[in-house]
Amino acid sequence: QVQLVESGGGLVQPGGSLRLSCAASGFAFRMYALGWHRQAPGKERELVATISSSGAIINYADSVKGRFTISRDNAEKAVYLQMNRLRSEDTATYYCNVVTTSGGHWGRGTQVTVSS
Repeated sequence: QVQLVESGGGLVQPGGSLRLSCAASGFAFRMYALGWHRQAPGKERELVATISSSGAIINYADSVKGRFTISRDNAEKAVYLQMNRLRSEDTATYYCNVVTTSGGHWGRGTQVTVSS
């Protein structure tokens, strides 16, 4: 059974930083690309960043380029999202995602609120 558990969200002031973690289990972690998505109230879920199985190929949404960094640790079966220079518009619930041979899987999300 695929499980993805996000953590690390919270309340932070504009300009601050947070590091999100996603602990994975139930699938061959090192074989799959993973992604971080987010959904703000009243908006559709959007892709934030993706990382290939080896970590060699990384993509970011234009809105987070230069501020966010995605990484993974295949030994720990975890994927991370380092978020710097946070803005109010980054406020959202952040979700970890993987698409395996059994379909797409999502965690329950972790809330990030950027506010002074």
